[in-house]
Amino acid sequence: AAGVYILEAGMTTAQVAAAWSPYLTMAEGIRIAAKAFTTDVSELSCCA
Repeated sequence: AAGVYILEAGMTTAQVAAAWSPYLTMAEGIRIAAKAFTTDVSELSCCA
């Protein structure tokens, strides 16, 4: 969703780099959840 917004808003790379985005993004959350399917959850770090 963020990528679509960036494209539709015509943001420059400088604007994207300067934009504040709270961690944990949706994509990172999906990646961590997917990783939990193939990795022992007790072995994942807090930030996976």
